[in-house]
Amino acid sequence: MIVAAALPLVAEYGAAVTTGQIARAAGIGEGTIFRAFKDKDELLDACVTEALGTDHVLRALASISLDAPLATRLAEAAEALHIHMERMGTVVGTLHASGHRRGRSPDSGSRGGETALPDGGGGEVPPLDGRGGEAPPPDSRKQSLAALRNAVIELLEPDRAAFRLSPEKVAAAFLGLLSTRLQTPASAPEADAPPLTPDELIAILLHGTLNAPRSA
Repeated sequence: MIVAAALPLVAEYGAAVTTGQIARAAGIGEGTIFRAFKDKDELLDACVTEALGTDHVLRALASISLDAPLATRLAEAAEALHIHMERMGTVVGTLHASGHRRGRSPDSGSRGGETALPDGGGGEVPPLDGRGGEAPPPDSRKQSLAALRNAVIELLEPDRAAFRLSPEKVAAAFLGLLSTRLQTPASAPEADAPPLTPDELIAILLHGTLNAPRSA
């Protein structure tokens, strides 16, 4: 409950958020926070863990009806993944920009050392170190990406016979297109071009960019 209340505040204020603000948002006394966490740093670390975790997005993907049309399933999956990636990037990026490192506050020197971020939903989609945050260890990234890919494969499975490629490859392409759309830095040359909408992304995935097969 405390972490859920803290996440929007951490996304807005980064490490500058106060435990008083968090307590008011959670509807509890400030002292209750320190019965659950030894200090604010530990609470901020818990927020990072929650933001990077895949539980929410995996539940969202699992709730998508397999009876829905393929394009609808993919659109709902894109929305769920978009929300996950945006929250992850915002929370971790804001904390990083305000000086917080996992296990260390901005003014606490090397206390506790630099600890890698915990396993989460980002994996290689998107790589957090490219958005101002700290990337999880490679093994954690692989596990997280595998969990997301398997969830997307399950959504594609009812239409296996309709694909020219295996659902495994289609899922990898879908995640790759989606992550590229979300993580393009504002300073990149391609950032001047309007980003693909989810519908356009799905249309390219399913039908390519040609008006008709063999039209080029």
